Amino acid sequence: MNDPGDPLDPWIDRLLRLGPGIPPEDARGFVRELYARAQADRDEERAEADFVREE
Repeated sequence: MNDPGDPLDPWIDRLLRLGPGIPPEDARGFVRELYARAQADRDEERAEADFVREE
């Protein structure tokens, strides 16, 4: 089920423990989408900070 060494596994496991009725594939999808959105937000913040720094 989980990929060996996947850094998101602890978060998926934690979500599954918090919501016992959540199907594992839904938990995995949710955590991956949340992680991707958080990464995109951080990338945007960094790009904006770089732009401000260069001006």
